[in-house]
Amino acid sequence: MLYSSSMVMVDRRTHSEIGAHMLQMQMAWCVLGAILCFVVAALDYEVLKKFAWSLFFATLFLAGLVFVPHIGINLNGAHRWIGKFGVTCQPSEFVKISLIVLVAWYGDRCQRKMHTFKMGILVPGIIIGGALGLIFIEPDRGTTILMAAVCGTMLMIAGIRWMHVVPPVLLLLAGLAYSLTHDAMRSRRIMAWLHPDAHASGAALQAEQAKIAIGSGGLTGLGLGDGRQKLGFLPEIHSDFIFANIGEELGFIAAILVVLAFFLIAVCGLYIALRSRDQFGCLLAVGVTALISFQSLINIGVVTSLLPNKGIALPFISAGGSSLVAMLTGVGILLSVARQARSADVAVSDFVSKSNDNPFAAKAT
Repeated sequence: MLYSSSMVMVDRRTHSEIGAHMLQMQMAWCVLGAILCFVVAALDYEVLKKFAWSLFFATLFLAGLVFVPHIGINLNGAHRWIGKFGVTCQPSEFVKISLIVLVAWYGDRCQRKMHTFKMGILVPGIIIGGALGLIFIEPDRGTTILMAAVCGTMLMIAGIRWMHVVPPVLLLLAGLAYSLTHDAMRSRRIMAWLHPDAHASGAALQAEQAKIAIGSGGLTGLGLGDGRQKLGFLPEIHSDFIFANIGEELGFIAAILVVLAFFLIAVCGLYIALRSRDQFGCLLAVGVTALISFQSLINIGVVTSLLPNKGIALPFISAGGSSLVAMLTGVGILLSVARQARSADVAVSDFVSKSNDNPFAAKAT
């Protein structure tokens, strides 16, 4: 799908086709991601506890490099990439994984104090806010919202109290609303989502063309490579809107299969969390599962106009080597948690006697 959606793209400087080059680069990133996936899966995930802070600060350092001249890349007013020697990457993708590991470490270490406001909300809020604040000013509102939701889900599983959640959530929503109302581009996106007909040739262009692509595909699609929206009608069809290309060329059946595939990943991830041997493994599994599930949900929601445009890639499918490597590393973490649970062969009675180890297993009988 990546090659099909980019096969007509031409480099403005060299006038050469970039579809094949993009596919080759994505395959190279895929190999790297697969290696990391197998390495992480082969390790005991407990090892991540020792490197939680190191990984976190290392990825934050990379995220900070996007603002450094001659290293960071400014594209359409956003500083989200770093590039050197012909290779570019998006550090925020690696921050996602390191932040999940750190929140899981914190939730495991402070599990008996997570019900307090200080240890359950204030301290992790400062840690998470520091990382997401750096991503927010790139600016990358979509990733910020996504990771806030992922980390919030992990903290809820870790045991924070509902009454402590509401005030900071309302405060964050108010801050986000203020930011959006003072950001002309994102305000236009929201208005275009609410009134697409009035902005069909402007901010709502991508959403409207995506709907045309999915609708024209019918049940079985126009055929692989035969899509028309990639001929300059739908920008970013190889990245954020690749789901529209799937619907157009392979049809409704293939689009539903993609949705079911992500649903299956979510079910398997939650099952792994349920069977994890301890709180740390449970939170890791929940975090990675939430990341993949929420990100795919947001992307598909944007393409189908259920959500305003967020600029979020479709996991495993959209163009972007950094995203692919990060997601495959997350899969490796899931496999590690699952492998340790199977090898431990823990009895249900063990979960009952140690209910604090895994919050999902607290009601086991």
